[in-house]
Amino acid sequence: MRILIAEDDQVLADALVRALRAAGYAVDQVASGSEADAALLTDEFDLLILDIGLPRMTGLEVLRRLRARSAPNALNAHVPVLILTAADSVEQRVQGLDLGADDYMAKPFALQELEARVRALTRRGLGSSGHLIKHGPLSFDSTGRVAYLNEQMVELSARELSLLEVLLQRAGRLVSKEQLVQHLCSWGDEVSNNAIEVYVHRLRKKIEQGPVRIATVRGLGYCLERIAADS
Repeated sequence: MRILIAEDDQVLADALVRALRAAGYAVDQVASGSEADAALLTDEFDLLILDIGLPRMTGLEVLRRLRARSAPNALNAHVPVLILTAADSVEQRVQGLDLGADDYMAKPFALQELEARVRALTRRGLGSSGHLIKHGPLSFDSTGRVAYLNEQMVELSARELSLLEVLLQRAGRLVSKEQLVQHLCSWGDEVSNNAIEVYVHRLRKKIEQGPVRIATVRGLGYCLERIAADS
């Protein structure tokens, strides 16, 4: 899952990046509203954490522009937005929610609470309400970041866990290699389509022990699907 943080307080931004990367997310960070606006036009994200008081374009203007161009098929059309505001800026919080933000947090805040809100918003953005994502005997606990197959824990690397999460959230649907790179990698990560093939191969070996598999659609991508009992 990939997150964009738009925050110009570099101390806070660094803390958020470290905490969310440690939690298994791919994280990118910008320090101005214009940079956030440009990133949202070119890269796909699963969540935007947006400070209101950004230089060179306010967070509210970034949000207004994002929602104004959010046609059904536009990039980041449905990306959830968590706005960060000063503790006394009630009017700005209301304005942000009215412009299309999904949640807000007033500064200062506890990182533990922010991580919980991030989990809730990313689940909601992909149409899931609970912390457990299931597909047949395969499940993923997004809070503890643990995978289970037939109720037995599966030992997976951080990258394999993130890959599994993306495939489970889109079970039964085709996911291209390019989409996987977009959702799994931050700016500067050296991850090629060939590397994605390696991660998929490793994940397959660990989870394809029951009625579930990662099907390859040649030239298009991958699909997590259940195997019929008589196949």
